[in-house]
Amino acid sequence: MPIYEYKGLNARGKLITDVLDADSPRSLKERLQRDGIFLSSYVESRGGAETRRAGQKKAGSREVRVGKLFQRVKLLEVSEVTRQLSTLVKSGIPVVDAIGAVSDQLENDLFKKIMSEVKRSVSEGSTLSSALAKHPKTFSTLYVNMVGAGEQSGTLDVVFERLCDFMEGQVRLRSKLVGALTYPVIMMGLGFVIVMLMMLFVIPQVQDLFDKMGAELPWLTRVLISVSNFFQGFWWLIIGMMVAGWIGFRQWKSSENGKPTWDRWTLQIPIFGDIVRKVNVGRFARTLSTLLASGVPILSALSIVRSILGNHTIATVVDDARDAVKEGATIADQLKRSGQFPAMVCHMISVGERSGQLEEMLGNVADSYEMQVESRVTALTSVLEPVMIVFMGVGVGIMAFAIIMPMLKMNQLTAGMGG
Repeated sequence: MPIYEYKGLNARGKLITDVLDADSPRSLKERLQRDGIFLSSYVESRGGAETRRAGQKKAGSREVRVGKLFQRVKLLEVSEVTRQLSTLVKSGIPVVDAIGAVSDQLENDLFKKIMSEVKRSVSEGSTLSSALAKHPKTFSTLYVNMVGAGEQSGTLDVVFERLCDFMEGQVRLRSKLVGALTYPVIMMGLGFVIVMLMMLFVIPQVQDLFDKMGAELPWLTRVLISVSNFFQGFWWLIIGMMVAGWIGFRQWKSSENGKPTWDRWTLQIPIFGDIVRKVNVGRFARTLSTLLASGVPILSALSIVRSILGNHTIATVVDDARDAVKEGATIADQLKRSGQFPAMVCHMISVGERSGQLEEMLGNVADSYEMQVESRVTALTSVLEPVMIVFMGVGVGIMAFAIIMPMLKMNQLTAGMGG
């Protein structure tokens, strides 16, 4: 078993130098992590011959492997790193050393490279927020601004903790939404596959059988056979139209005129529109609360909130609220005037503005609406599941009936002739 001489930082920021045997460098990192030590560098000794390996590698030194060209950094990975940075900075470890210790634990090559570049920028005199801003695909505008506010106020450890809580909450909510919608999507896909298989393989065989018998077919069977023939003859056209339609819809939905129209329509759809509104209101409240609690100025905070909202209609309201605040008005008045925010939300924000507890009130609004979104999605899913099963059953039943009906008719004719 290899023996490693390592250097690391414990939770108090003290440099630890020791020797440890482990099966591999990964095993070494895991054992040290369990002991609360962040590995910074190590030397592997095997048979008296030493191969020195630096835990911190310069950006671009790692070989790009096949299959990792499309590697990305997940929000959960950023959240975990942020939690570790919070712990280390709170223990008094300098930011540069904390970044180095955390980046060495990363298994995602892309994220390791990004953190190495961040560390190098900070070592060269750049602020942490400026270094993070160079990687907008990994660190959002919200993240960068909160870190900047933490640097100015000297509360970077607290900001890291708030950021981590915020991101973990977003990941939790997204996971619940995806989990709730997975079953209906699978059912839709399964139904589509069943219909296509029957149209392309089952119906043609049945048609051959009917043609040999020369019997007159019921109208439902004739319609089904005609549809099947169309699918067989023009399947390439159907697929092409579906792909072209999807691409066209996506381009229109992201266009300057299409997105506002689509987002306005989604808010008007029964049940679904209410969920979309609650998701955006909850995100607005949670993000603004987190930013204000971290010391980000109200105007900057509203600009950041506006940039992360998925619905253009709600985002426009936030834009108007920012302009109103700039003119001396309150956020609540503008939100109420728009008619897009529920009256209770406007009232709670108004109370928070008057009492000087806006962050707390926004946090309460976010808690309430995130719970409402979860319950609404769960309720919607519980209704969709049986409805989709019924639709699938009816569709397959109609096709089965169209196939069986002429067979029964021919059996009856055969029996009559035999009598």
